[in-house]
Amino acid sequence: MIEYSLPIQQAKAQNQAIVALESTIITHGMPYPQNLDLARQLEQIVTQQGAVPATIAIIDGIIKIGLNDSELEMLAKKGLKANKLSTRDLPIAISQKRTGSTTVAATIFCAAKAGIAVFATGGIGGVHRTTDNYEGAKLTSIDISHDLDQLACTRMIVVSAGAKAILDLKATLEYLETRGVLVVGFKTDDFPAFYSSKSGIKLSTVVNSSMEIAKLYEIQTELSLNKSILVANPVSKVAEVSREEIEPYINQALEDAKNESIQGKELTPFLLSKLAKLTNSRSVSCNIELVKNNVNLAVQIAKYL
Repeated sequence: MIEYSLPIQQAKAQNQAIVALESTIITHGMPYPQNLDLARQLEQIVTQQGAVPATIAIIDGIIKIGLNDSELEMLAKKGLKANKLSTRDLPIAISQKRTGSTTVAATIFCAAKAGIAVFATGGIGGVHRTTDNYEGAKLTSIDISHDLDQLACTRMIVVSAGAKAILDLKATLEYLETRGVLVVGFKTDDFPAFYSSKSGIKLSTVVNSSMEIAKLYEIQTELSLNKSILVANPVSKVAEVSREEIEPYINQALEDAKNESIQGKELTPFLLSKLAKLTNSRSVSCNIELVKNNVNLAVQIAKYL
């Protein structure tokens, strides 16, 4: 059911630092071959810093912890045609021997099963905007990503650039607080908004080093707290798209989603694709840089652990 690549087997045997990476960013994040280039770059960042990358996916019904290059390329070429698998989809994918990429939630679950403590992603899912909770948004159904519930029941350090900017960030943070998930800003007290380094929403906890984050995880382990630590790591000022600039594009993308009746797991890829077109690919460039930034931080945390 779970299969470890040879590098991961060796890393576990030698107690090396391992960083989990999701595969949905490959299949649903951007088109081929840009997605394959990014997947290789992220693994290279981990390797060059002395840790071992564990990109996670489901291939022919097997949970793969660590992919070889041919598997990365296969997923990259499948793109949007690949199954997008959250935690609830894993039993079906395994029993029916499907192939697909793992979302943030499924990656957290699989990484924890594999004994991996640190996971780097771009931005988590969260509470989607509705007509009631965000001015300008036109979606009428309540949509909450399972990422939030997985964070609330699995011990993991998740390094992200906050939640995706297309979401209701305030409601997302409130939900995480209700579920007891610790959210810490890395060298910032302002919750990052994915493409933007600041959302204007203040955080109560700030950490200034990877060692502090590792210590928090160790204490949570000692207390048997099965909750993730969400590390909010802002994108660099050079790479960011300001909140003021991106917001009108988000509202336009949301309007288009409503008009085309896009919902559920198809909504986020649709919105991200729309934003790429509206921003002339600036959103994609920003996405690439923020993910790299998160992977760099995740490696340092994993090495402390």
